[in-house]
Amino acid sequence: MTHYVIIGFGCAGYYAAKTIRNNDPNGLISVYSEHSYAPYNPMLTTYYVSGKIPFEGLFPFGSLEDITKELNLDMHAECTVDKILADEKEIVLKTGEHVSYDKLLIATGASAFAPRFEGLDPQDAFYMRTIDDAIKLREALEQRTYKNALVVGASMVGIKVVELLNNRGIHTVFADMATRIFPLAAYPEISTEIEERISKKGIQLALGSALQKAEKTEDGYHCYMSDGSAIDVDLIVLCIGTRANTKVANPEEIKINRAFVVDHGMATSHPDIFAAGDCCEGTELQSQNTMIIGLWANAAHQGTTAGANMTGKPAEFDGNFLHNITHFMDMDFIGFGDNRLTGEVLTSGNIHDGLYVQAVIKDHQLVGVNILDNYRISVAIKNFLYQVMEKHTAEISPMQKGILIKEGLKPSFIEKLEGNFNV
Repeated sequence: MTHYVIIGFGCAGYYAAKTIRNNDPNGLISVYSEHSYAPYNPMLTTYYVSGKIPFEGLFPFGSLEDITKELNLDMHAECTVDKILADEKEIVLKTGEHVSYDKLLIATGASAFAPRFEGLDPQDAFYMRTIDDAIKLREALEQRTYKNALVVGASMVGIKVVELLNNRGIHTVFADMATRIFPLAAYPEISTEIEERISKKGIQLALGSALQKAEKTEDGYHCYMSDGSAIDVDLIVLCIGTRANTKVANPEEIKINRAFVVDHGMATSHPDIFAAGDCCEGTELQSQNTMIIGLWANAAHQGTTAGANMTGKPAEFDGNFLHNITHFMDMDFIGFGDNRLTGEVLTSGNIHDGLYVQAVIKDHQLVGVNILDNYRISVAIKNFLYQVMEKHTAEISPMQKGILIKEGLKPSFIEKLEGNFNV
C-alpha cells in the first residue's frame, strides 16, 4: 500500500487528495495541517468580514469532518510539520516524531507578509489572508467603533478591505509605495480612472507614500509616512503582500527560488516530492518562466496534476498567465497578461461610463488587456489570450464573438484584437 503524505490542506491539497483517492482507493493518504479548518478560499475572507457571506460560506468543499470521511483521509489537524528529510523520505513533526512516506506533496500555501514598523507591534496590526485574520478583524469591528483607518497595500485584497471599512463609515486612507493603484495589473490610464472613482467614494489616497513608523496614542496611532505627512488613525490593516511557505524544506535538497520550482507535472527537483498551490512556481505561459501565480483555479489544476502523477497516472499542467478579476465599489476590474509589455494600444468604449477595454498588441498578437465595468466578456477574452500564448496564433470563436458584440464591442475592434489591422 502506497503512503501519500500531504503537507497543507488548502485548495491544492484538497484537489490532490481527491485525485489520489480516485486513482488509488486503497492508498494511505496522511494530511498534516497547521489548523483545524477545512480548505477555504482566502479571497473570500473579506466577504466574511463584511457580512456578505456566513462563516460556512468560506468552505466550498464542506466541513473537515465530511471531507475526511469522504476521501478516507488520515487527517492530522493542528499538526505542524517542522521539516522534510528528502533523502530519507521522511517528514519530522514539531513534536519530533518522524513519519515516512512514499510520495509527498508540499501544499503549504503562502502567508501574509509585512515588514516590521517602528512603534507598531505586529500583534496590534490587522492582516487579511487567513480565516483567523478575518475573525480577528470582524470581531474588532463589532466590538469597537472605529473612526479612522489606514490600509497599507494597493492590492486586490487591500481594495476589498478599504471597501468594507468605507461601507462602515470609517474614514480610510489607502497607502502604498507604488505611485498608482494596481501597478502590476492595470495600465496607467485605468489606474487613474479607478483612483478618481474611489476618491469620489470618500477614500483618501496616499500613493507613493509608505508607512515609516507609528506612535501609540490614547485612541490609536500617529502614523508617519515616507512623503513627510502624518495621519492619526485608530485602525491599521496591512495588505502588503504574501510569501510562499517554504521553510519546511532544505534548499540544498529541493530547488527553491521565491517558491518551490516545479515542472509541468508538479514535480520538484527531488524524486517523489511534488508541490502545488501558492507555495510553488509553475510555468507562466507568457514569459515561459517559473512564477508564483496565486489563483484559486491555478491551485486546483496544480493539485489535480500533482495527485495524478503521485499515483503513477501521467498528467501535465502547461501553466497559466497573470490575471486578476475583482469587483469592488460598484465597478469591475479585469487585468489579463503582463501590463509591462508595450505595443499597439487599442481602446473601446468610454472609460468613464460603461464597458471600457484597453488592449495591447505586439507583433500582431494580443499580449495584455484591461477591462472596466463588464465581467461578462472576461471569459471570452481570457480564453482567446490563453490560445494566443499556447499556440502563438488564434481566432476568437464565432460564439465568443457573439458574446463580445452583444456586450458592446465593435466587430472592427474584435478583428484588431486578433491582430488584423486591415479593417
